[in-house]
Amino acid sequence: MNILDDFKNLDPNNPGLWPNSIKMILFIVLFAALLFAGWKFDITKKRDELAGLERKEVEKINVLKVKQRKAANLNALKEQMKEMEISFGDMVRQLPNATEVAGLLVDISQTGLSAGLEFKLFEPKAEEPKEFYAVLPITISVVGGYHQFGEFISGLAQLPRIVTTHEISIKAKKTDAATGIPQLEMQTTAKTYRALEEEEEGME
Repeated sequence: MNILDDFKNLDPNNPGLWPNSIKMILFIVLFAALLFAGWKFDITKKRDELAGLERKEVEKINVLKVKQRKAANLNALKEQMKEMEISFGDMVRQLPNATEVAGLLVDISQTGLSAGLEFKLFEPKAEEPKEFYAVLPITISVVGGYHQFGEFISGLAQLPRIVTTHEISIKAKKTDAATGIPQLEMQTTAKTYRALEEEEEGME
């Protein structure tokens, strides 16, 4: 009787009477199935762990790249900061103190007169205190020609102290009877800036 006949004649209710060859085959099959199940479970677990480690590795590499870029730019940022501090210091030094404002106002009016303009209005307004400086607006109205206006604005930009012009408006006036040249009137607000004294800071 061969193994195939042994399988056909097995009594499922009395496995103790099965032939030893059948028992051995079933044992080997069951053992192999258990080994495969354990291997499959272990491999799946290992794969999940490997995938997790790979994700962490990618995250760490990305963090390292960001830190590397920051480190590479650190010296450039330090140099830029130094340049900004120097530039800021230069601008602060261009702000007149309280005793220099009067002279600066004279410089502004002299710049207009040198350009050949006729002043109709030169009116400093109240100071506007900021964090460490104060803004001094000056309402200006002058009569002249386009080229004279351009010379005036250019002259203000070349003053050793900071002066900015805002809200410029130009309108035509009557023609000069002596020269025949049309006269224009320019209205603008010039702003100059004063460095606050230590005791003035924080009082605004």
